[in-house]
Amino acid sequence: MPVTSANTHAIRGAIARLNDPNCSRFASQIRRTGGCRQPIHLRGKVEHWDKATGTLLHRYSTRLEPDGVLRVPCKTRRASRCPACAETYRADTYHLIRAGLVGGKGVPASVTAHPCLFITLTAPSFGPVHTRRQHNGSVLPCHPRRDAEICPHGCVLSCTARHGADDDCLGEPLCPDCYDYTGSVLFNAVAPLLWKRFADAIRRRLAKLGGLTLRDMRDQLVVSFAKVAEYQRRGVVHLHAVIRLDGPAGPISSPPAWATLDLLAQAVEHAASVVTAKVPAYNDQPERVLRWGTQLDTRPITMDGELTDQAVAGYVAKYATKAAECVGTIDRRIVPGEDLTALPVRNHARRLIAECLRLGAFEELADLRVTQWAHMLGFRGHFSTRSRRYSTTLGDIRADRQNHARDEDITTGRLPLLDEDTVLVISEWEYAGKGYSPGDALVAALNRSPMPPSPSLVGGDAR
Repeated sequence: MPVTSANTHAIRGAIARLNDPNCSRFASQIRRTGGCRQPIHLRGKVEHWDKATGTLLHRYSTRLEPDGVLRVPCKTRRASRCPACAETYRADTYHLIRAGLVGGKGVPASVTAHPCLFITLTAPSFGPVHTRRQHNGSVLPCHPRRDAEICPHGCVLSCTARHGADDDCLGEPLCPDCYDYTGSVLFNAVAPLLWKRFADAIRRRLAKLGGLTLRDMRDQLVVSFAKVAEYQRRGVVHLHAVIRLDGPAGPISSPPAWATLDLLAQAVEHAASVVTAKVPAYNDQPERVLRWGTQLDTRPITMDGELTDQAVAGYVAKYATKAAECVGTIDRRIVPGEDLTALPVRNHARRLIAECLRLGAFEELADLRVTQWAHMLGFRGHFSTRSRRYSTTLGDIRADRQNHARDEDITTGRLPLLDEDTVLVISEWEYAGKGYSPGDALVAALNRSPMPPSPSLVGGDAR
């Protein structure tokens, strides 16, 4: 690579780190973060005291660590920021989703007999965009029209190209000036509300089909779900969800005989077609009603065949680590007053961001908070969520991994074996920074390994 002052500085920093007497300890910290690209720096100590005698049994301090800090994984879910931590998040989500389909992690295997669907809720159309269509393995023309109309802006609303999977124009409007950027942003903003009303509508419909009131149905039937949001190339979200019917005690109890898979499919189709969300009138624009798109995909999950439990869990987990990057936007918040023309984004994404900032200036739309979520093109919901009784939790999975790491440290002598009932643990930690210097980043790249990170905070030798 060409020599610049930036990489010269990085090389000098790397040489200094490699010549540091604590370089091996620095490398050990990197490996124990699992290859995290932006580790959190902590400064502090952990002490174990005997409650009865007041004797100090064990102390760990960062004072003798490289730079006086302990580096721990950032634990982000975004693959664009840290692939290593995102992979851990993806794996945890995979096990969470699959446990709700086949059992495990505290969920009995009998859950496989419960009615369960994998659904996809899409957004409505806000204007024709370049797309890649296939039929029987053959790529079809994008938008072929024999008598293509010419829009008021002079664009021909037709495209006969057979786009490749990585074409930059995918998701771009055929005519940007005709495209409903306002509707796209507002749909993303109300998508979380649409999902909530969709889930509530499913419960009400199931109660009606079962001849019960909603209150009485809760004594017989529980609707459990896990969902993930995915951005389409055009910049709007659609939702993938696993929806399962349980008995009143959750996955450990069977649903009543009348709660069948067909009944669940009917409730899903009805809910998707009736729920709406209203955006209040603003400026000179009237009140707007938004709803799900007409394309609804509803498929049962089987233990063999095309849509298996593994395929569904892998699909949901993959999108749990992504955000709006596929649209060509950035993965950070937009700073107020930032020059949008200088952003390294596609023109389509830039116009969506600009529309978020424009709409955020109206007081009537303040509750949507589209300005704060302009980098997400207006979407402010959680990407991956689940109902309370779907299966285990990410917190429980992380706790199991932390306990495993602690047990391994005790087995290998890195930590003493102490009786928790007779020991008082005092911890003092403070945030001391994040990431690597340019030189440390070069050294870290040489020392990263595929070993899983140890979430045990007391990850070093006793000092």
